[in-house]
Amino acid sequence: MKALRVLFLLLWMCAVYFVGIYLFMSGFLLVRLEVNRTSTCRDVLQPGQEPVDFCRVQPRFRRAVLLIIDALKIDFARFDPNNTAPRPHENKLPVLQETVSSQPSHSRLYPFRADPPTTTMQRIKGFTTGSLPTFVDVGNNFASSAILEDNLIHQFGQEKRVVFMGDDTWENLFPKKFYRSLPFPSFNVKDLHTVDNGILQHLYTTVGDDWDVLVAHFLGVDHCGHRFGPDHPAMADKLTQMDGVISVIGHLQNDTLLVVMGDHGMTDTGDHGGESQKETDAAVFLYSPAPLFPGPPSQNEPDVVPQTDLVPTLALLLGVPIPYSSVGQVLLPLFPPHGQTEGAVGGLSQMEALWINAKQVNRFLETYSSMAKDIPPESLSQLKDEFSRLSSDYLMTLREGRPPSPELAASLQAYLTSVRDTCQATWARFNPLKMAAGLAILALACLMCFILSELSCVLIRENGPRLKAPVVAALTVGVCVAVGQLLTQAYIELAWCLAAAAFSSELLFLWRACQSRKSAAAKNGTKAPKYANWLTPRHLLGPSLLVPLLRCASLLSDSYVIAEGRVVTFLVFSLALYIPIHLNWDSLLLPPSHDPLKSAGLLPSPALSPLTVRKESSTLLACLGLLIGSLYLSLFFHGCREEQGSCQPSPFLSPLSRVQDSQLKNLNYILAVVSLGLWTYMVRCCLRHYGNLNSSGGTVFTARWILPLLSVCLCLHWAVSATSEDSFRNLAELISLAQLALPRAAFCLLGLGLFLIWLDPVTVFVKARTGASARALSLPPPRYRASTGISPQAELHHLIPQIYQRMRLSLDDGELSGGHEEDSRPAVEAYGLGTVYSAPLLLFCGLLGIGLQLLHPEGMALSFLLLLLEMGALLHIHASSITLHNLHGTFSGFNVPWTPVVLWSLAATQFFHATGHLPTFPSIQWGAAFVGFPGGHTGTVLPASLVTLNTFGAHILFAGCPLLLFWPLVCEVRGSRGGKAFGEEGEDAVMEMRLRESPQQFSSSLLQLSTRYLFIHGAQVFASVCAAAILRRHLMVWKVFAPLMFESSGFLVSSVFLMIGVTLVLRVDVAVGHWFKRLIPDASR
Repeated sequence: MKALRVLFLLLWMCAVYFVGIYLFMSGFLLVRLEVNRTSTCRDVLQPGQEPVDFCRVQPRFRRAVLLIIDALKIDFARFDPNNTAPRPHENKLPVLQETVSSQPSHSRLYPFRADPPTTTMQRIKGFTTGSLPTFVDVGNNFASSAILEDNLIHQFGQEKRVVFMGDDTWENLFPKKFYRSLPFPSFNVKDLHTVDNGILQHLYTTVGDDWDVLVAHFLGVDHCGHRFGPDHPAMADKLTQMDGVISVIGHLQNDTLLVVMGDHGMTDTGDHGGESQKETDAAVFLYSPAPLFPGPPSQNEPDVVPQTDLVPTLALLLGVPIPYSSVGQVLLPLFPPHGQTEGAVGGLSQMEALWINAKQVNRFLETYSSMAKDIPPESLSQLKDEFSRLSSDYLMTLREGRPPSPELAASLQAYLTSVRDTCQATWARFNPLKMAAGLAILALACLMCFILSELSCVLIRENGPRLKAPVVAALTVGVCVAVGQLLTQAYIELAWCLAAAAFSSELLFLWRACQSRKSAAAKNGTKAPKYANWLTPRHLLGPSLLVPLLRCASLLSDSYVIAEGRVVTFLVFSLALYIPIHLNWDSLLLPPSHDPLKSAGLLPSPALSPLTVRKESSTLLACLGLLIGSLYLSLFFHGCREEQGSCQPSPFLSPLSRVQDSQLKNLNYILAVVSLGLWTYMVRCCLRHYGNLNSSGGTVFTARWILPLLSVCLCLHWAVSATSEDSFRNLAELISLAQLALPRAAFCLLGLGLFLIWLDPVTVFVKARTGASARALSLPPPRYRASTGISPQAELHHLIPQIYQRMRLSLDDGELSGGHEEDSRPAVEAYGLGTVYSAPLLLFCGLLGIGLQLLHPEGMALSFLLLLLEMGALLHIHASSITLHNLHGTFSGFNVPWTPVVLWSLAATQFFHATGHLPTFPSIQWGAAFVGFPGGHTGTVLPASLVTLNTFGAHILFAGCPLLLFWPLVCEVRGSRGGKAFGEEGEDAVMEMRLRESPQQFSSSLLQLSTRYLFIHGAQVFASVCAAAILRRHLMVWKVFAPLMFESSGFLVSSVFLMIGVTLVLRVDVAVGHWFKRLIPDASR
């Protein structure tokens, strides 16, 4: 087998895809250009005055307390006295409503709207800089780097003492900016109390200490939402605790401003990250012991306060410059009208605040437009003209000594709103050239992958230098581009070097492939067929390829993106139903009718009896029914997008720790344990049936001991995780230890099992007959058999008469014996040889499946069982289809048709949804990062890896697509492949040993299957990339971006684990070769 050539081609194919994805992303998800300039005290000048130090003017407030309650959505803050049966998250903050009602001049409660993405780091960046974080910043949420833009913390730190306590994200964003800080770890979403209790230990003592700005960031509400959801008693307890925290009101002085705010909201499941109103609408509460507002709320007050508006408002109220890059607008109700500033000590009037704000925004707009050219020129010109007009009107008003008109104030507000809207619309700064280059590389990669799958036989026979030429060309061109960049611009841009390398290798490969096919056809003495033979509409638009093409085209539809889970389920059902319909259309599903010529011997009789054909047809239809049932039941495990208003997410998505009904919790636990037990039993049963549990190697040890031990660890872990913290207070330490030890033990067992499979993948047990040992000394190497068990009947069913050409002249031990049944058995029996390739791969996937269940909620065990049943049904449908074709004489070698490959790839996407996932950021199950690590992590690589494994578990399991190559051989019926077996009267079912007899065909079939699988997933990535490029300015921008990110990430994960699966197959092939080398001399001695 040409293992290195197969690996080389697949690695190179994946690398080209990766380059195309990277290049497109680098042009599509660019971070907004940051203006690294800082406002100073002398920048803020009021018109008509001499330059003064703005920071030395007495501000409205000398102190400020910022209480940030993470995920404090506006629904949590409101109080409804008519609600007699409030839910756990309702009416738990009465102090806010009581204060607003009793002191309307001192307090306000507003909805506080965040800009997406609604992740903590981006929100902190938004309400401290006043800017709008871009989409790509979401990737930095758990790898927070220091904020370089001008921000409130920096401005406060120039003149004031800033004290911080709470979420350690602040310490990463603002290093060495605090006068004093008490950070607490924030990433462990299962920890509801450490951060909050740590703050409370120091909050009330700090209030009377030396400080000017106090920032406290509570995380308990957010973590409670992630762990239990908003409708859980734990949320009521946490909100009640926060109600007590806000009682700090009584400790404030008249020169202090209190701001209680949430950074974002949460969905009904407690998640956030997207742009739904439930995620973006938080709450902000403003209070001061001194009068803060001119009176009760009026109609002129805003209905919603954007988070960016907090930045200029706090800056001017506390007497510091507005951060340079802020595009926020001052909250006017907090400033007295013009001519009424006597009651506000040192305060600015509304017009003065608006003017300073507008001047600062215009200065930023001028600076930014000179550095970046992404704002449309016409919009920029209109904004500049508008500010010039407003500036002239305001200065004229001041010179004439008359009060500013309300129309001028409204115009200034409209100008500030226009600037913000313009920036928001243009700050997704694209690089069209890189996007186009990425699209071109991906398109050529898909074409190249398709050609590689169709010409796998030709390319496997190619000489080494012909295949190495594209790689050598890629390296040469890449180096030349790098040198050219170094000489012309004194730096190297990696993206363009990779693009040039990938593009040149693609073009050279396409030319080489064309030449190879022509030369191969010329050697065979035939006319070289044109590519049109398999690029015709008839070939491309057949049902096998039409289904994935329709799915790719549908990615341009918003409604499809929303309903993708159910649509993909329907596509799998439709394409699976096509298989028996197509077989019946070709008259292959039923045995041929009786022909008197065949019975008279004038025509050759069919290979097998009609009973065998009916048996295979029944197997196919039964597996089709199993597949349909699995598809239907899998719909009960889907999550819900926020656009699906009436949709209710599956109850199995909630961890058992969230379930309050003890009987329901016990029932769910029993279902999970039974599902896991059936998973383990089915994997072991399959291996036992084909005789793969008889040897003493590492893989068999894994199947016998590690697999069940891993299942036991998982069951115990589920039981411990479902235990309430208050149930067994005396065993709290033991439970904490078990939550740490059990999953880590499972991880260790999983790693050990996978290592043993790789180390010793052969599962063949050799048994020699003692009675024949004397005669074996003088005989050529005997025949071997692959057995499913010890019984002679089972052995005879899976007999392998010959393996190598050198064994053709071997004599059967039974031929020299007296003809007794017992003596007719071979001298050497090899159990499990017929499934020597599929057995370790099946066990590998089975172990990975249990490990992935460890990272999912307990209820998903039933979904994983359905996944295993669906995989088995697809494999048997494919095997029965191939067998029926072979029984009717349409033998096609080892090649796997397009239909099962497309079904397999669609099933990966279907079970991505059926395991509770969605292509949206709020649906990411962050809790997977803490399985086995309840105390959190010191880095980001391990938690990111765990979350990735959780999210793309279905892609990982279905990357074991080489099973599609092996399963028709595993289920092979004796005589179904036609012809005679080396001159014998009939042919036995030699199963996977056929692959050893034809190593070149084995290599080409494995390469063809892998490239077809990559092509389907690569085409989906290309379609999602095209959709994102076309709809980049669409209103549903976040809904389009998210599928792009998930499709790309899914492709990366699928390709990596596909390479692992193919490498495991090649490792088994090498081990089997070594096994034969050891066995044949032993049998000949």
